[in-house]
Amino acid sequence: MNPESSTLYVQSLATGIAVLDAFNAERASMSLPDIAAAAGISRSAAQRFAYTLEALGLLNKDPSSKRYSLSARTLDNACRYLESHPLLDRANPFLLDLNRKSGETVNLAEPLGLDMIFIGRFPSPQRLLVHMPVGRRIPMYCSSAGRVYLAGMSDEQAHETLLASERVRYTPNTLTDVDALMQQVRESRERGFAYCNEEYYRGDLALAVPVYDLSKRVVAGLQLSVSASKWTVRRALSRFIPLMQETARLISTTPPTPRALVPFGGGAARDLHATPPGSQD
Repeated sequence: MNPESSTLYVQSLATGIAVLDAFNAERASMSLPDIAAAAGISRSAAQRFAYTLEALGLLNKDPSSKRYSLSARTLDNACRYLESHPLLDRANPFLLDLNRKSGETVNLAEPLGLDMIFIGRFPSPQRLLVHMPVGRRIPMYCSSAGRVYLAGMSDEQAHETLLASERVRYTPNTLTDVDALMQQVRESRERGFAYCNEEYYRGDLALAVPVYDLSKRVVAGLQLSVSASKWTVRRALSRFIPLMQETARLISTTPPTPRALVPFGGGAARDLHATPPGSQD
């Protein structure tokens, strides 16, 4: 069923969110005609929505150019999402520990549509290959975290996901053929990890292992990135995969200690093993 056909669907709310979503790095500021074109609405509707969003503090309006841009308040919801995320809450101390032990950049990514989105990140203290802020999305098909997530699906589900993906060739190493990608997914499922060697960014060798919930369902990917010029695939896998698998096991099974949570403001560290409200033993 198409959600838009439901009587519960609030079209005006959806349009307002579409206006916010229209802003990005290429459209950092827009005039009313720009907003109308980007969001697919009329200019009069763009004016009303822009005015309302500005009044709510979600958009800024330049007094000289009359152009609109996202305000810092749009970060509020993202911050609250991260602060209230039970998996990230319990994972942060273990991610930090892996970052310190490996000396390399460590990320936690979860699925969002056809992409993986970074919800946790601890950059290498030695070098920064690529600036990848929390909230950055990377396509599943060409990311190591995406491949371990795809490996948690059935072959049919993974194949459908790959077919629905645009499959852009970002570098000469990017795999775009569905059959070749499915072979990578199957191999990742068999060995329990995945890697992408310069498939999204040049110079980046990205390794990933799955993170499971209690029902053994893959819910996220634990990723570690190293320099492709410094590490061969074999050396990187031998050095880091055991550490990553142990970290993923701890995230899935072991609540962090209160002391470990101190650098993160204490945190709730909600136990994923807790019985959901309203359920019975």
